[in-house]
Amino acid sequence: MTARTTDIEKAAGVLSAGGLVALPTETVYGLGANAEDSAAVSRIFQAKGRPPSHPLIVHIGSAEQLDDWVQDVPRPARLLAEHFWPGPLTLVLRRGPRVPLEATGGLETVAVRVPDHPVALALLAAFGGGVTAPSANRFGQVSPTTADHVRAELGDAVDFVLDGGSCEVGVESTIVDVTSEIPSILRPGGVTREDLEAVLGFPLAVPSTSRVRVPGQHPSHYAPRARVALVEPEKVVTEAELAQELGHQVGVFLPPALADAPVKAHAVVAVPGSVAAYARGLYGFLRELDRLGCDLIIASLPVEEGLGLAIANRLRRAAGPRPTV
Repeated sequence: MTARTTDIEKAAGVLSAGGLVALPTETVYGLGANAEDSAAVSRIFQAKGRPPSHPLIVHIGSAEQLDDWVQDVPRPARLLAEHFWPGPLTLVLRRGPRVPLEATGGLETVAVRVPDHPVALALLAAFGGGVTAPSANRFGQVSPTTADHVRAELGDAVDFVLDGGSCEVGVESTIVDVTSEIPSILRPGGVTREDLEAVLGFPLAVPSTSRVRVPGQHPSHYAPRARVALVEPEKVVTEAELAQELGHQVGVFLPPALADAPVKAHAVVAVPGSVAAYARGLYGFLRELDRLGCDLIIASLPVEEGLGLAIANRLRRAAGPRPTV
């Protein structure tokens, strides 16, 4: 789906005036503000209920603009940008003077990427600057992959929603820290570890913790209202039926190997056999089970290779300990 030129021009005007625009990317919908406007950036945190210490990603229009926003770009970063931009890859580099500290959570590093979506790129070109854009949802909850998801969750907190159809990738970008001598993956995402390693020519670590704060590291993240419990694939049916008997309204992510297995549960999602289709549908599945009134979701982790690594990361965060109030 391609947005009308008039809508793109209106969205660019909203950004220039310090407003918030929900924009489509190939990964998820982002909640965008002028990256150089500290007050507008602060509005993102207010709209999402996001702690100000959590850094945002700056979206730019092309790899050629990278040096306008960062300092000291090492060769591995140039190589990755050349191969994967536009695309679902975010690079963490030293902050340039154009980036306010409000956008980086007070850090001297900044996360930057070039989105691979015609509407997002058209907006960046029309606006003529960088756009900070975390996912367009309440902090810690399920990311939106359609414009309707954004409208339902954020409502009037967004000044304009730019509809670009459903997101093609469906999970957030891969975040790679290139500020160290040896790059590392801080968040698995739409570019696979295997593809990154093929370009760089050496293996990449995926540390569970890092010295650099980046989006998506909160223990509970990408979480539906329902509690998520992860079990071994062969135990999904028995655990779901037991929980249902104990009085839960259970939603089940049925693995492809058990596609024909009968299961007594409130709602069942048949996990696609294609890992790309699973990634594309993941957040929609979680939202649908919430809509159907499930209070518990039983799921298992996919094989952690290719996009399966990103899906497993999101499910673990969704199953993480919820904040107490």
